[in-house]
Amino acid sequence: MQETPQQYIKRILGFVEGKDPLRVQRETPKKLQTLIKPLSKKQLTQRPEPGKWSVGEILAHLADAELVGGWRMRLILGNNGVSLQPFDQDVWAETFAYARRDPAASLETFRVLRESNLAVLKALPKNLWENYGMHQERGKETITHIVRMFAGHDLNHLGQIEKIRKGDSKRAG
Repeated sequence: MQETPQQYIKRILGFVEGKDPLRVQRETPKKLQTLIKPLSKKQLTQRPEPGKWSVGEILAHLADAELVGGWRMRLILGNNGVSLQPFDQDVWAETFAYARRDPAASLETFRVLRESNLAVLKALPKNLWENYGMHQERGKETITHIVRMFAGHDLNHLGQIEKIRKGDSKRAG
């Protein structure tokens, strides 16, 4: 059963509760690198079970999600109250061939985009953190909220990769 937008928000924010979301975001690229370094190409590209993404597909998704997040924040900062378009991650995974992407290249793309987005946030005046966009499925999303969501999203996918590495495919995904 597909979760509602509200259930998704609650689940993702649950991962970051009690944590500094900017610190989580700063640490994620290094954690990903550490997690994937010992994995073979087969381990990176093998799905833990049908319908669940491989580690490589998760990395491709993280790179694309970081691109979307950076774009959304820039839209919001340049046009407070702007409408935010959702995207279907499964359609993107298929359309952009996540299964055939080079995992190392996906991680590098993610790392560079994350550095850029964190630099924007570091320079952001405090009053602009409450600028918002209206997400067509999830409603009002401030910069503060987006930062927390991306940290939770990181922790969600780091956990999935850890489970895949341990071979616990029943709970990964």
